[in-house]
Amino acid sequence: MLTDQSAHVYADLPLTLAEAGTGRPVLVLHGGGGRATVAGLADRLSATARTLTPVHPGWDGTPRPDWLTGIDDLALAYLHLLHDRGLDDVLVVGSSLGGWIGAEMAVRDTAGLISGLVLIDAVGVHVPSEPITDFFALDARGVAEHSWHDPDRFHVDAADVPADELTRRQGNMATMRLLAADPYMHDPKLLRRLARVRQPALLVWGASDRVVTPAYGAAYAAAFHRGRLEVVPGAGHLPQLEQPDATFALIETHLRRTSAHAVSDAP
Repeated sequence: MLTDQSAHVYADLPLTLAEAGTGRPVLVLHGGGGRATVAGLADRLSATARTLTPVHPGWDGTPRPDWLTGIDDLALAYLHLLHDRGLDDVLVVGSSLGGWIGAEMAVRDTAGLISGLVLIDAVGVHVPSEPITDFFALDARGVAEHSWHDPDRFHVDAADVPADELTRRQGNMATMRLLAADPYMHDPKLLRRLARVRQPALLVWGASDRVVTPAYGAAYAAAFHRGRLEVVPGAGHLPQLEQPDATFALIETHLRRTSAHAVSDAP
């Protein structure tokens, strides 16, 4: 279970942060759905690693300073968090929007704090042949159809969502729209920069994802100097929820292989 503490990267940027476990540090970054979408994964990782799982400012009712208006702001803030805590040999694990933040962190990591990446159905790059689905244009049923391998299991009609949960979701979407909607869900400069990232990058993709397809994931992986794509059957945009065991096994293996003491220049 995640237990929150408060941290400050800058005087006007309080972070809600959960930390658990011991061992190699792992920064776990959630996507647009909020930290609940990665809480189970962070809990499992904390059995063998030191996990840090923040709530992005503006999500789940947390404060967001007016100047924080882009994914690059989050990437730099989390790099500064790692630096302030004296952490290195960090594995960054990011889901969807969190994967985009992780990729932006890696291209800015001039101090070499990060030694591995896991991007789970990440957005963040522009692949002309595989456009990112306009998530904001979908109704609840459309979101389910695009996001899940088994949409009937996960679809919930908005009328059946409690008022406080609906408010949380609407707030999360408003923050995501502010930070990531222009240009839509990507940094037009990021794809070409990924070849400069020397850390091994594992891209984990749900085979049934229709928000960002496995072909989009393949192009993303190919852009890294040492990128590798693993497709998870029976899963959509959040394989850590639909196929948690298969997803965790891939991440755990990458965690072991990418320690700074084990990294070589092999793919």
